[in-house]
Amino acid sequence: MPPDAQHRLPAASPGVPRLTVVGSVNLDLVARVERLPRPGETLTASAYERIPGGKGANQAVAAGRLGADVRFVGCVGRDAFADEALVNLRGLRLEAYPVDAPTGIALILVDDAGEDEIVVVPGANTELARLGDRYQVEGAVLCQLEVPDAAIEHAAAGAAWLCVNAAPARPLTVDADLLVANRFELDAVGPQRGLVALTLGAEGAVLYDDGDVLARASAPHVDAVDGTAAGDAFTACLVVSLLEGREPEEGLRRACAAGALAASRFGAQPSLPTADDVDAILRA
Repeated sequence: MPPDAQHRLPAASPGVPRLTVVGSVNLDLVARVERLPRPGETLTASAYERIPGGKGANQAVAAGRLGADVRFVGCVGRDAFADEALVNLRGLRLEAYPVDAPTGIALILVDDAGEDEIVVVPGANTELARLGDRYQVEGAVLCQLEVPDAAIEHAAAGAAWLCVNAAPARPLTVDADLLVANRFELDAVGPQRGLVALTLGAEGAVLYDDGDVLARASAPHVDAVDGTAAGDAFTACLVVSLLEGREPEEGLRRACAAGALAASRFGAQPSLPTADDVDAILRA
């Protein structure tokens, strides 16, 4: 491994890895359809569910299921959706600040092939930037881009090591030790130095160090059901694996397995695998 890459990896946590996730929490309003609609077309759904989601919350729940000691920082509204959105975060070190804005929601369509369309209404998540010094972070920190830049900058200022999942994509205002993005997100973010995990869906993923390939991994074959949280499972598993001190290639392989498992199950947080799930599919 190049020495510079070693410096960008997080220090392995003795015992259970500790991680702070600063990000979004939503309630997903999910409709199942035979196929995704064309512009201007109305379709009839075969099913409808309300499922806890939000990229920040998804990644926090995933990291907890994978064995990390997780602290989650986010905002919710003072409304009925808040309790539903937080239900799977209750077992973590939860700091959910109530604000005078509606709890974030995501409108999601999932077709029979597992493809989806998602529109996020941020709501309370936009207020995370206004909390200022009401919370501080330290150690390893994971952020996504469903919250304002100011919230990410605040988290980055206290982080000993920072991973940013560039979704939904926009140019970054912080220097991340590790960036996780798909092809479209990486194009929107622009060239990045340091460690970049490029996700390729069913083709797996590549980990770059200053543009040079550091590791490659393929994804195990699964029957796709719903890709909503596959990227969140991948990101959380890669971060937890690196915090556990695993080599980048092993961490990337485990992350691809976690993403594949999530894509093979319906819903965001209900689809997120445990460490035992990842071990099992890698042994198969």
